[in-house]
Parts: sequence; C-alpha cells; structure tokens
Amino acid sequence: MSNIHIAPVSQALRGALQDKIDQKTKPPGSLGKLEGIALQAGLVQNTLTPVINHPAIIVFAGDHGIAAEGQVNPFPQAVTAQMVYNFLQGGAAINVFCRQHQLQLTVVDAGVNHEFAPHPLLKDRKIGLGTQNYLHMPAMSLDQCKLAMQAGADEVKILHEQGCNTIGFGEMGIGNTSAAALLMSHFTKIPVAQCAGAGTGSNAQQLAQKRAVLQQVVAKHASPASAEQALATFGGFEIAMICGAIQQAAALQMLVVIDGFIVTAALLVAVNMQPAVKDYCIFAHCSEEQGHKAMLQHLEVTPLLQMDMRLGEGTGAALAIPLIKSAVAFLDEMASFNSAQVSNRTI
Repeated sequence: MSNIHIAPVSQALRGALQDKIDQKTKPPGSLGKLEGIALQAGLVQNTLTPVINHPAIIVFAGDHGIAAEGQVNPFPQAVTAQMVYNFLQGGAAINVFCRQHQLQLTVVDAGVNHEFAPHPLLKDRKIGLGTQNYLHMPAMSLDQCKLAMQAGADEVKILHEQGCNTIGFGEMGIGNTSAAALLMSHFTKIPVAQCAGAGTGSNAQQLAQKRAVLQQVVAKHASPASAEQALATFGGFEIAMICGAIQQAAALQMLVVIDGFIVTAALLVAVNMQPAVKDYCIFAHCSEEQGHKAMLQHLEVTPLLQMDMRLGEGTGAALAIPLIKSAVAFLDEMASFNSAQVSNRTI
C-alpha cells in the first residue's frame, strides 16, 4: 500500500458539469443533494456523462481481542462467525438490500476467531484468529496491518477488473465500535468517552464500563507515531482491510460509498495517509451510533441519509447507491431547457 498515490480529483470539468446540471428542465438547485452527487460523479470519472457500472458491496468480518473479555460488548464474540454464516446463507439485512438493488456482495473473512470450511461465497483473507487485546498490547503488528490493508486493496482490484466503478464497504465484528471509537479519538482529538456509544446494544452500566476500559487503553498506548501505527494499535483486521480498500478504490478513480461509524473510522485513517481520498467518497448516511455525527463534522462532509440506522454491514451504503444511480440518471437522461423547448428564467 505504501506505493499508492491518490491524486486530487481534477476540477477541469466543474464549470461544464455545473452548467449541464443547471440547464436541466428544473429550477436551479431543486434536486438538492442529487445535484451535488451528479457533479461529484462527473468529476471523479472526469466526464460529462458519468455512469454507475456493476456497483458492489464488500463486507469484511473480523474479531477483536478486547471482545473476548466481555468488557466492552454485550454480545458474545461467537456472534461474528454466526453472522458470517448468516451472510453466506443470504439472511442478513445487507443480503436483502443487495438483492433488492442488484448489488454484487462479497463477504471476506479478514480475521474471524473461527475456522470456516471453504465456501464459494466466502473470501479467505484471514490474517489471524482475531486481533490481540489492546488493553494489554497493540491489536496487531505493523506487518499484519500492512498485510490487511493490501488484502482489502486486492479485493477492490478484483471487482474493478470485472467492471465495477462504484463500491461500498461494510463490516461485522463484535467489539469493533470500541476500535472505531479509539481511532476516532486519536484522529479527531475528541475524548474517547465522547466517541464511544452503545454499539450492539449496551445498557447504561455496560456503556460506562466500556468507556472506562477504553480510557485505560488510551492511557496505556501513548500517542502512536503514525496513522498506520494507530491503525495497528487500535484497529481490527476488518477495519485495516477497509482502510486499504478505500485507498485502492480512490486510486482507481472509483466512487467510494462510505457507510457508518466503523467504515468512517477506517476512512479517518485513510484520509490521514492520503488526504485526496475524500474527493472520491460519497457519505451514505449519519449513523445513530454515538460519535458518527462528530466524525462527519470533523471530515466536513454531509451525508445523504438520516435513517436512524446503526446496524453496520454496509446497509447504509446499499441504500444510498440507488440514489447515486438516480443522480447520474438525471444528468444523462433529463431534457435541457433547449432540447425540450421549455422557456428558462429571464432573470
């Protein structure tokens, strides 16, 4: 991943794209956020006629050492593997939305604490049987972190070679809201107690314990020296793979659809490594998970949707992709004032 360079999106066509949008048979700005998406899609693809080809979601699953102690999560760690089986059987929310919207779904074992038999729908990228417990040591070594980022990048390359130009990411991993909160705190400098929320359903007592444990983790690990070191210290294998996948997708000039709290934490790392990555990102929704709104404010971005969702799995991204398709469709298919012989404003 170290040799990847992401150039800022070219602004050469901005004026022409904006003019094309403004000449459609509608009052200026009346399609709201769809107009911004159409403009961004055209800039990313460097064309006046952007298209959405073979949109896809990759769900990365991994376990977290901290979760085995049960201090930060009400659900047992075994749920990660159980949910992977649910993905493979087509029974999860992300399966439903991908089927509905004809999105290709890839499920990746990034490092689940379970040995899966080979399965045609499961990609084996396992780095280890879950990370280490960052209450005692870094979650992973730098080498493991690099391997995970490269594995995420490789999965994106495979889809890109198949013609995909629009991609979203999801995750599954009991304990991963804790890892995301630690990364958020490191990169935004917001105290970790304000970053950590209920995750998969902690009650008030469990949430207080979770925050206390995460404050111990922050105290133990003096500020990591680099973004990569922070990711290795606090992250999960699935988060590291998403970080690498986001960077690779941007390098390939794909539209990158950012889901909720966990995926945005991976993006915080990616932006620190490659600031131009943000140019390629469309933010699907604002999660109900505590901290996500502040993450989006830190990045100075506006999400498309506010659906009070906090499931993960890439579900927000899967719901946003049809809106992105609509934005590109109006730019391509909607008549202009001139072509439709509709009178435009006189002032």
